[in-house]
Amino acid sequence: MNPNKRLLSLDVLRGITVAGMILVNNTGKCGYNYAVFAHAKWDGFSPADLVFPMFMFLMGISTYISLCKYNFQYRSAIAKIIKRSLLLILIGLVIEWFLTAIDSANYFDLSQLRLMGVMQRLGICYGITALLAVKIPHKWFMPLAIVLLAAYFIFQLFGNGFEKSADNIIGMIDSAILGSNHMYLQGRQFVDPEGILSTIPAVSQVMIGFVCGKIIIDIKDNDCRMLNLFLIGTTLLFAGYLLSYACPLNKRLWSPSFVLLTCGIAALALLLYIIDVKQNKKWFSFFEAFGANPLVIYVFSCIVGGLLVHWHIHTAVFNNLFNPLFGNYFGSFMYGVFFLLFNGLLGYVLLKRKIYIKL
Repeated sequence: MNPNKRLLSLDVLRGITVAGMILVNNTGKCGYNYAVFAHAKWDGFSPADLVFPMFMFLMGISTYISLCKYNFQYRSAIAKIIKRSLLLILIGLVIEWFLTAIDSANYFDLSQLRLMGVMQRLGICYGITALLAVKIPHKWFMPLAIVLLAAYFIFQLFGNGFEKSADNIIGMIDSAILGSNHMYLQGRQFVDPEGILSTIPAVSQVMIGFVCGKIIIDIKDNDCRMLNLFLIGTTLLFAGYLLSYACPLNKRLWSPSFVLLTCGIAALALLLYIIDVKQNKKWFSFFEAFGANPLVIYVFSCIVGGLLVHWHIHTAVFNNLFNPLFGNYFGSFMYGVFFLLFNGLLGYVLLKRKIYIKL
């Protein structure tokens, strides 16, 4: 495939994941939530746990496509890599600062600023993967990703790294480096779900996505391309499932089994076949609006969602509209859908005007 041509399936997949992230983040804000939209409390896996790792996997594909334009030349790409990585991290810190500041009404108190987060993880993992892509042969990517997962697994085994307690080495290192006040919920959940050590397997997630991006772009025959993606996806899916007996699926710890399972699901690439190969596009235009400018819409949803909660608008809308019409659980779900559509309106306007905002 031509790396200079936008892949509609990639936009749609990104759109599905961003829409999923927004829905998951807002459906339960009214106090009621279906299990399918709630993250697993510790070990286990729910559909809600798929959306963020799916986005990271897709970022790996996008990284390969974007660096193709520089022919993976270090001197040509290094400035863009550093700039984009730092911007993602900075945007994440600004979001965390804003959400903390409006709750405390103190815009200058950084004592409880969360240092890690979704955008920060994206920035760090993108930066590491992209720098590796312009420095080492790409044939080493999959073996290196597996080595990182194995090293993280061994570290967990010898450090109570699967325990939901203060003795978990993952949480201990997060607390020692970040400080409890700068962790998610001030460290009350023992580990930061986007913490220091758990970023290691997250880098593997993006690297595996990068490998799949190489397959999508470099293999010209559709049947061969789809077969390779299917084999990788199936292998990773079964490997993750089998490993889960010794290494529990755990999103908060970003366990190696969790990485393999979610990469396997993402790599099956059914939408690539349906949309870009079979040209069946008409059913996916809704998600394209989210996927064409995913980061802009996600940041917008975080800021606006935080303001609605701070001003208690979400409870007013729920109590006076959705709860009387639909009841507790379905009413809470409908609030999430309403907020999702509100964000989709921004995406639709940008898409129709062919505005693609990139960092």
